[in-house]
Amino acid sequence: MAIFDKFKKGLSKTRDFLTNQINRVAAEFGSFDEDMLDELEMTLVAADCGLPAAMEAVENIREHIRKTGDASRETVIRVLRENLLSILDEKKLEVRAGELNIFLMVGVNGTGKTTTAAKLAHRYKDEGHRVMMAAADTFRAAAIEQLKEWGSRTDTPVISHETGSDPAAVVYDAIQSAKARKAGLLIVDTAGRLHTKKNLMDELAKIKRVIQREAPDALVETLLVLDATTGQNAIVQARSFNEAIEVSGLVITKLDGNAKGGVAVAVVRETGLPLALAGLGEQLDDLQDFDKQLFVDALLPPA
Repeated sequence: MAIFDKFKKGLSKTRDFLTNQINRVAAEFGSFDEDMLDELEMTLVAADCGLPAAMEAVENIREHIRKTGDASRETVIRVLRENLLSILDEKKLEVRAGELNIFLMVGVNGTGKTTTAAKLAHRYKDEGHRVMMAAADTFRAAAIEQLKEWGSRTDTPVISHETGSDPAAVVYDAIQSAKARKAGLLIVDTAGRLHTKKNLMDELAKIKRVIQREAPDALVETLLVLDATTGQNAIVQARSFNEAIEVSGLVITKLDGNAKGGVAVAVVRETGLPLALAGLGEQLDDLQDFDKQLFVDALLPPA
C-alpha cells in the first residue's frame, strides 16, 4: 500500500467527519457566509484541532475572503489546507551509520510505547541496521515479557533486569551491551507514568543523565508517544514531559481510532514540538514518518 493510502486509511474517520460537516454546511449555496465559517470553526474544534488553531485558521480564511471576495468551497478548503500546513511541523528521524543512536520512548500509560518501539526495531532492522531494545519498564513483569515477545518476533536482542530493578541500571547495561555488539540503534522502552508524578519524571531525568554520561557522542532522540484518542489532554502531557526532559519529537498513535485526528494540529500549535511518527494502524508497517503534506491531504476533503 502506498504511503498516502496508509495516511488516508488511518485518518478515514476524521476525514469522513470533516467531509460530512463541510458538505453539510456548504451544500445549499456552495460558498461560505459568516455563519458557515463559524460552523467550520466548531467543526475543527470537534475534530480536536483545538480552539486556538481553529480560530487562527478560520480568521485567515475570513481575511482571504475580504481581500478576494472568493468564498467558494474550493477556496475555503484550499486556504484551510495552507493554514494547517503552516501550523504543523515535522521531524525526520535519522540513524547515523557507524555510531550509536538511541531512541528513548516516553509517555503516560497505554499510549503504545512498547508497540511503537517494536515497530521501530522492525523498520530499522529491515533497513539493515543492527538494533537492540532495552526493557526499562521494570515496574511490571508483563511489560518486560511483552518487549521480549516483540524482540522474538522482530529478531531483536532485548536487555532486561528483574521486575523492580532500577530502570537507569537497565539502560546502563543496555548501552554497554550495544557498544560491545556494535549496535547502531538502541531503543529504550520506559514505564508509562503520569506527567503529574514528580518522582517518576525525575526517574526519566536520571535515565537521560545515564545516557549522556555513558554515550556522550550518541545521537539521542527523546520521543514522546501520545495517544490520539486522549484528545486535548495530549497537549498537557506534551508540555509536562518537555519541561521535565526536553522532548525532541512526538509520536501520535491510534490516529485510526476515532474522528479526532486533528489533535496532531493542536499539539504542535500549542507546544511547538515537531511530529516525527504517525501510528496509522496495528500492523508493523503502519508506523510511518510524519509527513504534514500527506497528513493534511488525507485529513481534508478534496477541494
